[in-house]
Amino acid sequence: MKKKLLILVVMFTMLVLAACGGEDSEETSGEEGDLTIGISLPSATHGWMGALIENAEEQAKEIKDSDGINYVITNASDPNTQANDVDDLIAQEVDAIVLLPIESAALSPVGQKINDAGIPLVVVDRELENDAATVVVKGDNEGIGVNAGKYFVEKLNGKGKVVEITGPPNSVTEQRGAGFKEAIGSEAGMEIVASQSGDFSTETSLEVMQNILQAQPEIDAVFTQDDGMALGVIQAIKEAGRDDIQFVTGAGGGKEVFESIRDDGLVSATFLYSPTMVREGVKIAAQLAKGENPAETDVILEATEVTKDNVEEYYDPDSKF
Repeated sequence: MKKKLLILVVMFTMLVLAACGGEDSEETSGEEGDLTIGISLPSATHGWMGALIENAEEQAKEIKDSDGINYVITNASDPNTQANDVDDLIAQEVDAIVLLPIESAALSPVGQKINDAGIPLVVVDRELENDAATVVVKGDNEGIGVNAGKYFVEKLNGKGKVVEITGPPNSVTEQRGAGFKEAIGSEAGMEIVASQSGDFSTETSLEVMQNILQAQPEIDAVFTQDDGMALGVIQAIKEAGRDDIQFVTGAGGGKEVFESIRDDGLVSATFLYSPTMVREGVKIAAQLAKGENPAETDVILEATEVTKDNVEEYYDPDSKF
């Protein structure tokens, strides 16, 4: 009987010690203190956005390896889905969020939700219509439009019929368009004969340009707000056999566009807007998640003009974009 009682006492003691050891390990594991960045992006598998998504994940992995900060990436094909994605990130109580809004107006209330939840917000590329963002990382969109407009005025000697292919409704589209119109506006001989959205899509821009070519018998040059759209535009021009169009410009810095510039193709200039900008956004989000103050609240990358004179400085044959 005494032997059985001793065994029970030993077993009970072991269970108590194990339980205490379990509690200690939970407290020292740091699981409750782990930091997580939420990253909400549009969906894409190629082009500028595809390269941006790849850069975001690569940078997030690097930060996880170096600082132990976890990350969650979501991709959405429309504003409603993206809004739901962000709601989920808020519910998960992530420590910072990187957001590239599909549409500025539609995602502005979502940005405010993030702000109201006390979560630091880094907005990349397309701005919101409120001041919910803690930090904004973007290219110089107005500068792209201004530089493109100056290029058109110079190449066309201040006189020509111009087509503008824009992006969807967001801050990027508005700023690039406004900059372009500002730069050519002082030239009485410059006329925008058509302006339509190519939705930042090569395929959509091809279709839009096909319709414009049928409606406009005379076009001197085409300003596109994106390199991918420029590729769709030049395909439409080639298929239509039009030889009146002197040049097309893009924005971004894609490999195929650099090759057109280098080889004297129809795209003669583009203006840098690198998808690697998201890396800076993810780095800043990691700093904010750790409670650090950002060095600056607006990070703006220069809209460098790339023509045949300097294209070799930027062309990378191994680039995925």
